[in-house]
Amino acid sequence: MTAYDTIVIGLGGMGSAAAYRLARRGQRVLGLEQYTPAHDGGSSHGGSRITRQAYFEDPAYVPLLRRAHELWPQIEADSGIAIFTRTGGLMVGGPDSRTVAGSIRSAETWGLPHEILDATEVARRFPTMRPAAGEIGLYEPGAGFVVPEASVTAHLRLAERAGAELHFSEPVLDWRATSGGVRVRTGRGEYTAGTLVVCPGAWAPRLLADLGVPFTVERQVQYWFTPSGSLEPFRPGRHPVYIWEDASGTQFYGFPAVDGTVKVAFFRGGETCTPETIDRTVHPAEIDRMAAFAGARIPELPGEFRRAATCMYTNTPDEHFVIARHPAYDDVVVACGFSGHGFKFVPVVGEILADLAVDGGTRHPIALFDPARLRSPQGVA
Repeated sequence: MTAYDTIVIGLGGMGSAAAYRLARRGQRVLGLEQYTPAHDGGSSHGGSRITRQAYFEDPAYVPLLRRAHELWPQIEADSGIAIFTRTGGLMVGGPDSRTVAGSIRSAETWGLPHEILDATEVARRFPTMRPAAGEIGLYEPGAGFVVPEASVTAHLRLAERAGAELHFSEPVLDWRATSGGVRVRTGRGEYTAGTLVVCPGAWAPRLLADLGVPFTVERQVQYWFTPSGSLEPFRPGRHPVYIWEDASGTQFYGFPAVDGTVKVAFFRGGETCTPETIDRTVHPAEIDRMAAFAGARIPELPGEFRRAATCMYTNTPDEHFVIARHPAYDDVVVACGFSGHGFKFVPVVGEILADLAVDGGTRHPIALFDPARLRSPQGVA
């Protein structure tokens, strides 16, 4: 049986970055992935993910976002794969909405470049958009989007170049801590290592059942439309990435035109599911609802429906991540609960996981992501 320094379970966004950073630090790394390198069955697909720094979720994320924005160009240069496109980003809603008020709070706390635009100015600057009279927007010039498939491919390429051994189409059945490290069992065999890094995505409820965190997996749908008018006003550089919150608290988000289509989706609120029970069919009523919601705010956007795809969000109760050494096992590092807003952090999370696995700690601020915050007094969620 071959022994490794570190085994990484899951080679999506976070796991691929962890495998690369660990191998780069001289670790003998085994990466295990149940899908092919395309990784299109979890949460690291769909062609685009927003990246922003005026972070309405919590100002504590901003230092990590700054580091991620330093790392994306490095990954692109080292791998030869384009990942990040800067478009500017707009957070739209009422002045007291979570999306706008939270973004302003982070921008002001960290001195981030931004502008506050009223509804008239939003419509003037971005003619595709029609905010209501009482809505405002925070515009962040440095925001944009990353391509998740490109990120995974780039990190896997760099991991292999650094000496990592990567196995695909090999689902993990279970893992356990041993006196000298960890043992991982798959359908092909068993592997041992000194340290385990678990990046399970929607499989967190099964692979990390003893963590004591009540994860919820929800089905999400991404939609692509061709606008009814010209594509030109929707091109990157003219149309920003955005998150838009209505008076009820419903959020939707979208992107500039890429490959002749414009992608939009609702932000959270999907049906609870598991990886085994998720409905992969996108139904006509869902398409109609998305078209109506988007069309009320971006009149030319519904146009013609082109396609849709499902993915899975894996959420914690407070919607913050879990990044930590496993509280019960010193040789196990966990990273999960990212869905909805995690992909923009991929390169810095890779650094953090390598730090935790090799050094036992990290210089990055991750106190917010301690799973202890979510555990019941008895240690069972």
